[in-house]
Amino acid sequence: MEKMNYIQQAFKGRNEWYHWVITIGLVFIGWQIIGVIPLIIAALAYSENMTEFVNAAADNFMTLDMNKNLFLFSMLFMFAIGLFFLIIAIKYIHKRTLTSLVTSRKNIDWSRFWFGFLSWGTIVILLSIIGILLAPENYTYNFNAKPFFILVAISVLIIPLQTSLEELLFRGYFMQGIGALARNKWVPLIITSVCFGLLHGANPEVQKLGNITMIFYIGTGFFYGITTLMDEGTELALGLHAANNMIAAFLITTDWMVFQTDALFIDTSEPSVTWEMFVPVFILYPLILVLFAEKYGWQNWLEKLTGKVDKPLNLKALEEIGAE
Repeated sequence: MEKMNYIQQAFKGRNEWYHWVITIGLVFIGWQIIGVIPLIIAALAYSENMTEFVNAAADNFMTLDMNKNLFLFSMLFMFAIGLFFLIIAIKYIHKRTLTSLVTSRKNIDWSRFWFGFLSWGTIVILLSIIGILLAPENYTYNFNAKPFFILVAISVLIIPLQTSLEELLFRGYFMQGIGALARNKWVPLIITSVCFGLLHGANPEVQKLGNITMIFYIGTGFFYGITTLMDEGTELALGLHAANNMIAAFLITTDWMVFQTDALFIDTSEPSVTWEMFVPVFILYPLILVLFAEKYGWQNWLEKLTGKVDKPLNLKALEEIGAE
């Protein structure tokens, strides 16, 4: 008897349409309504009057000259609350385990998380150092002990919650749910990857550089999605995403990107669309996939990424042999 694949985990627990509607509603409430309260309170504290607050809310709260670490924490807090509501909904509405949302394995494989984290983290750090060495005139050393170490603490403790919400919502909940509904794997791969990219459409860098930057975000969505389907779990994608955002927060910052922090370096170059923006999507991501394929013995790519998804005929028996 074959074990259940990753998308088939969606068939566990309660799966009436209203369970999905309630869960999505709860996550939205936690993420975008309850979670935003600390950010609103902080913004009000930094506003001289309601007019200034309203104008900043319509543009960007960073225009209030808010403490950068406070702003980062308040922004990330939204994702932490959203993640909490997602976990609660999976457990009490769908009556499923968190493990079934994360992976098709019996237990979450943390070694995979750390391999993804260290692999991508090493690449990002090396590329950043090379960029600084090749064009030192574009970077300003910005080390200030107190705000920097507070930033590192926020990055280590809170950013993984932000990236986990995005991964478990898109590559987890939506990937499984759409796959179970479409009864195949290519539809959820495309939909979740494109939607993941569009979610980042409001980022300042997109507004600054134009819609061409969506190639990077949608391409990143496909990278995480392919990794999840080929590996039958989100552990690698969770590690990749966490490393990317953590290093982006405390290593190099600019005054026009979504993470405006007290990072170690400030990139002062004029923002522009260059070939370096597309190197990850068209060169690094494929190479990382080859690395993962070699390490974890990935095979049957076509079936893994486009194959059919059937409802297990004997769900209880599969669960008993450790399909979780």
